[in-house]
Amino acid sequence: MTTTLTRTPFADAWLRDLWTPRFADVARAEGPTPAADVYRDGEDLVARLDLPGVDPADDVTVEVEGRKLVVRGERKDQRSEESEGRRISEVRFGSFRRVVTLPRAVEPEAVRAAYDAGVLTVTVTGVFAGTAPQRIEVTTAA
Repeated sequence: MTTTLTRTPFADAWLRDLWTPRFADVARAEGPTPAADVYRDGEDLVARLDLPGVDPADDVTVEVEGRKLVVRGERKDQRSEESEGRRISEVRFGSFRRVVTLPRAVEPEAVRAAYDAGVLTVTVTGVFAGTAPQRIEVTTAA
């Protein structure tokens, strides 16, 4: 006999919203999304996504669509169903998609992606170049 404990989508969304920091430049997609750390490093944008158990060569796609960096893929369930006894599974399997809005459009050559120890690191080179805030003088009427 196999017993699988699952959480409801409402509980998942509530817990995710409670414990996940909000990023102004990260748009969440419906369905499971990998945890991400998105930050500025000088003139570059760096996005680190937790993707343990994923084959990056076959199961992950990194694309630039206008001003959006899109990471999509699938985490496949490799377990056999021949297990005995109880099993608790909190690991999500299936397709995922994560979108990061960029401050400006970039060429695909400016994007590098590397996978190491279950973490996908995507660097968008020079995306923040020339985006320093400029102070505008405020005048008053006499």
